Amino acid sequence: MDDIVKQAIAKWPDVPACHGWLALDARGHWRMRDERAQSLDLAGDKIAHVALMAFIARNYDQDDDGCWFFQNGPQRVYVNLEATPYICRSDARQGFVLHTGLPIPQVDAAWLTDEGALILRSGNILAQLDDRDLTIALGQIEHDGRAVDDDALLAWLDGGIDAGTLALRLDGKLIALQAMKSADVARHFGFVRRPRPN
Repeated sequence: MDDIVKQAIAKWPDVPACHGWLALDARGHWRMRDERAQSLDLAGDKIAHVALMAFIARNYDQDDDGCWFFQNGPQRVYVNLEATPYICRSDARQGFVLHTGLPIPQVDAAWLTDEGALILRSGNILAQLDDRDLTIALGQIEHDGRAVDDDALLAWLDGGIDAGTLALRLDGKLIALQAMKSADVARHFGFVRRPRPN
């Protein structure tokens, strides 16, 4: 968190929190949601200002209830999450990179949802892969040491192949792939997709 933000919190500790105005979409874009976007449940406008995106990323955190927020000076701006708290993309040199610009350290677990989303965990970081990079990742899934075709992958998602036998090959390491229902992701990992005022 930026020092200037810490100083603002200390100076004005009781500024009310803001809900519904900021969102993170499933492709890692920050979105500003004005009153119209909120009332019509629209995604909102993509934030394109590079310095603002960097400021949000540096001051992005979670509270004890699993709600993610951007600390904007003394005001906590809660973030609506379309998917997971982080979104990642493939990078030829760094492996996977978070929407905040930081590379993901070594991936230690992976899940594939019934809706085809790939979720990766590295320590406390939970990130859904940008769907535009999914084809690359699906090409790295193996079953008993062999590449998996679409039919076998769909059968696995339906429970037709032993769930413990699919693995994602990353950096020469096999990571067991686990199945999960999309509707269970937030509850299972303990985060809130749409924080609400108390």
